[in-house]
Amino acid sequence: MTDTDSNPNGNASFIRPACLRQGDAVGICAPARKVSSDEIRQAVQTMELWGLRVKLGKNLFAEHNLFAGADEQRAADLQALIDDTDVRAVFFARGGYGSARLLQKVDFSKLRTSPKWLVGYSDATAFHLALYRLGVESLHAAMPFCFSDAASVDSLYAALFGQDVSRQLAPHELNVEGAATGRLTGGNLSIIYSLQATPYALLPDGAVLFVEDVDEYLYHLDRMALNLALSGKLGKIKALLVGGMTNMKDNATPYGKSAYEIIYEHARQLNIPVAFGFPAGHQTPNMALSLGRRVQLTVSSARAELRYL
Repeated sequence: MTDTDSNPNGNASFIRPACLRQGDAVGICAPARKVSSDEIRQAVQTMELWGLRVKLGKNLFAEHNLFAGADEQRAADLQALIDDTDVRAVFFARGGYGSARLLQKVDFSKLRTSPKWLVGYSDATAFHLALYRLGVESLHAAMPFCFSDAASVDSLYAALFGQDVSRQLAPHELNVEGAATGRLTGGNLSIIYSLQATPYALLPDGAVLFVEDVDEYLYHLDRMALNLALSGKLGKIKALLVGGMTNMKDNATPYGKSAYEIIYEHARQLNIPVAFGFPAGHQTPNMALSLGRRVQLTVSSARAELRYL
């Protein structure tokens, strides 16, 4: 499916991969940290119960220090699944670190003519940003390593099989009221920050930006938000959706603000709707988000609503 609206790479439209159907083939590869067969067994069984045929990357269980094999092995697995015309979705087994190391080793361009869902979160944000620039929608959602939470898995199923994943949120004291429409983009804030000043940097002009993070020091969170503000990136978005800020850390001398308060300090100056507490990120539940899709974010005193258009 195509959705007319130019994307950052100059293509005429965004591409939406087809919804999955029973009998479709899907693939699993590990572009970042190493993973064992035991750690993804539940996910494979669940996908098979969904009626899907599961293909495992050739190097899925390889090991090279903390990585799931050398860069070349991990890139080869992802490329093979992208190129396999039988595969309708590619799941990243887990996060950790290493996905950005593959950005220049994988050719994503075939996804414009033979689109398929790429699914993951955390370190996989590097791929979501690459696909956003390419003009192909992707899914920020639970990965095979994290299939133990039923609500997260149900949300992933709904997104893959074409059900509406619009969501209403309870009000939050830091929310900024308003309504805006744009393309949903973003993911892990640390990955977004780390790719600034590269060809894969986020270019969210007119977008609805989603951010989440885990295990970061509060002062570093401020540093990342300040970078996006000073670079002019935040000033170009139409709305901000904030997910989990999980297990954030502080120093012996307290920073003095919570993670949400730090983000609010930078976002309140933008005169755009801001919604805190979206249930996605390094938490349970981790609800699916269709990145690249046009959405409307409406924030009132009673609730916040993310609606897919």
